[in-house]
Amino acid sequence: MDILKFAVRKLFGGIPLILGVTFISFLLMVYFGPDLTWEKLGKNPTQQDIMEVRHELGYDQPFVKRYGNYLKQLVTLDFGNSQMTDKKVSTILKETMPVSLHLIIPGFILGNIIAVALALFAAYHRGTWLDKLIMTGSVVGMSISFLIVIIAFQLLFCSSFGLDLFPVRGWEVYNNEGNIIWSQYFKYVTVPTLATVFVALGYNTRFYRAVLVEEMTKDHVRTARAFGHKPASILFKSVLKNAMVPITTRIMFSIPLVVVSGSLLIESYFGIPGVGKITYDAIVAGDQNILKAIVGLTAVLFVIVLLLTDILYRVFDPRVELK
Repeated sequence: MDILKFAVRKLFGGIPLILGVTFISFLLMVYFGPDLTWEKLGKNPTQQDIMEVRHELGYDQPFVKRYGNYLKQLVTLDFGNSQMTDKKVSTILKETMPVSLHLIIPGFILGNIIAVALALFAAYHRGTWLDKLIMTGSVVGMSISFLIVIIAFQLLFCSSFGLDLFPVRGWEVYNNEGNIIWSQYFKYVTVPTLATVFVALGYNTRFYRAVLVEEMTKDHVRTARAFGHKPASILFKSVLKNAMVPITTRIMFSIPLVVVSGSLLIESYFGIPGVGKITYDAIVAGDQNILKAIVGLTAVLFVIVLLLTDILYRVFDPRVELK
């Protein structure tokens, strides 16, 4: 019951964040975004033609009214039709979101699990050549551009210059009923997953190791050592458990960024029809209806992540109060 009350308070508390993000993004799109008026007009349009097109697009409405309509769309999840395809935006998102989730989830989970494992290993062997080797690899992973990693992995695994084991582009993983063909899925998801894990390991391992090393210097760890507890028990029960709050924070807050920015680069490069691909196409074409939907739903996702993060704090550390 306490968690339910806390969740309701947190959701209402996130409304200012949603309003702030959507207002600023909508302001930028209205005054600095693309104007589709001239793309819909022919040569030598009359003033009447211009006014009719602007009325059709809703550009002649007051800013407050347009922003109010946007908030209404966000609540009802009805963002109108795409200006590129004239297809309902809600339908497009319904079709593309599963693709992005199927694409991103394996790399996201593996990247964090392997990073925590490497960080534990490096922290346990702190100061040794193993620790230095892992940290050197982390720095290398952080230093290389994500795009360069994607190109390198594509050349290595997908082209005739390398192993030529996986498809170069596309996402042909569903049958006519919309179910996943797992053999095809693993072929298409392997290279994007490897690229995602490679880049994630650089940033995550370094951060997780720093958190674990700091936790290893705490008094309770020294006390456990003094009482003769086994090193493995100390590492997992005293160090990792108490370090889960900052680790959870990093994992949870990276979810919206990974879904939007990570999938955008991977999907646009490999031609995968997910949320990132339609976001890239909408930016190029100036499709404001899709952009408004993506920005608004991302803001909502941040609020949900904030809520789940605070609840997970209590799970890992009972001393944290839900306020």
